Amino acid sequence: MLLHPTSLPGRFGCGDLGPGAYTFLDFLNQSKQSIWQVLPLGPTGYGDSPYQVLSSFAGNPLLISCDRLLEEGLLFPADLTGMPPFPHERVDYGALIPFKRQVLRKSFARFSAMGSATLHTEFEHFCQEHADWLEDFALFMALKDAHGGAPWYAWETELITRRPEALESWRYKLSEECAFHKYLQFMFFRQWQVLKQAANRRGILIVGDLPIFVAHDSADVWTHPELFQLDEQGMPTVVAGVPPDYFSATGQLWGNPIYRWEVLREQGYAWWIARVRATLTMVDRVRLDHFRGFEAYWEVPAGEKTAIPGRWVKGPGAELFYAIRSALQVSHLPIIAEDLGVITPEVVALREQFELPGMKVLQFAFGGGRLEHMDPPYRYPRNCVVYTGTHDNDTTLGWFKRSALPGERALALRYTGSDGKEFHWDFIRLALSSVADMAIIPMQDILGLDSDARMNYPGRDSGNWAWRCPPDAFTREEPVRRLADMTEIYGRAPSYAGTT
Repeated sequence: MLLHPTSLPGRFGCGDLGPGAYTFLDFLNQSKQSIWQVLPLGPTGYGDSPYQVLSSFAGNPLLISCDRLLEEGLLFPADLTGMPPFPHERVDYGALIPFKRQVLRKSFARFSAMGSATLHTEFEHFCQEHADWLEDFALFMALKDAHGGAPWYAWETELITRRPEALESWRYKLSEECAFHKYLQFMFFRQWQVLKQAANRRGILIVGDLPIFVAHDSADVWTHPELFQLDEQGMPTVVAGVPPDYFSATGQLWGNPIYRWEVLREQGYAWWIARVRATLTMVDRVRLDHFRGFEAYWEVPAGEKTAIPGRWVKGPGAELFYAIRSALQVSHLPIIAEDLGVITPEVVALREQFELPGMKVLQFAFGGGRLEHMDPPYRYPRNCVVYTGTHDNDTTLGWFKRSALPGERALALRYTGSDGKEFHWDFIRLALSSVADMAIIPMQDILGLDSDARMNYPGRDSGNWAWRCPPDAFTREEPVRRLADMTEIYGRAPSYAGTT
């Protein structure tokens, strides 16, 4: 099942790593599911997108559970006085972020003054273990706070260029703020690892998500500017995107800086290896977003208003994946290749060279309503992951009612033999009955929700990433019963060895 933790129910404004997450694990267990897919878990910045995070290595403090902090005595009930009346159905980031930051500061103060010796020792060990990225990230966040949230490329020149004496001076001046941000990471990773262990004990694997590009305003780019195509002021000379596609007639202009792949190659791809390794300490498998960009990526000159003026540029190809596989000392990379979009024979060859499963999305199967253009599920390869839809798609019910072309709707009804009354369940059955080795269903489709439960509209600047499960989502008997029955009858229940 696909469900980002922010979408979990809970009383503190957004889903977190507390009780709601464990109730979800029970729901997965009862409905015979063995995979939980999440979106990137990093700290989000402007726009709240998990695909534009402030660090590829850090976790999102918004996911820290206040309930767990209360249980450990790192928060008191009085610390929650003045909590806004958060809506249950959406994340109100404007109200959530200042409230959560205030509460977490109180927790840090209590940890500093009253935390147990054991907990402080654990914190010190965490800081030492993650020092290679944590020191720079904590300073980055402290500097960002000190500059009113401004991006790093708007700071003083001495900080943009990372002059050692300036960094040391600011590190001393902001030592308490740096410690606060280290504490947030400590608590996130501590809570996440306990949750992941609970999932694995239930036989549930966690599939994470690793975007190919990183945000310009990130600790990654500020710390390693030599790895990106930037000018002397730290601004990108070219940016990432995709050409016109299913989602946008003018393409998607993501704006991420593009790598200097030749520099990464000279360094043995060390930064990329560290990034993949860090992700795999948090999840069991990785969905590698925009896989086609490793074969060739769409490069747009900085300053363009759309992605149309871009061009294809060759990526690192197989060399990068050989380096990662060698460094991880594995025979098979635990990676799912997100190979949607403009896919060429070269992209297919790269994926097949490393035997990576690709992705199939049922909403894309019906060829604009023309039978001869279909990508029928009976032709899917076994080594793939089938989805009814992804976080970028409309919900299945929304697609059927309004997003699908009339011909696509008619062809989907014909193909599934559906009468359209419970189309989301017909689509779920189609996914689970396919030959694909893995089938992943968004939670919205299990609940039969319409377009207002959509997670993301690609190309839209605001209003995304906010959907939340209804409070009773995991206690409804019918979805559990129906999903468990379908999962079992199509040989995908955990008792069927080797099917998931």
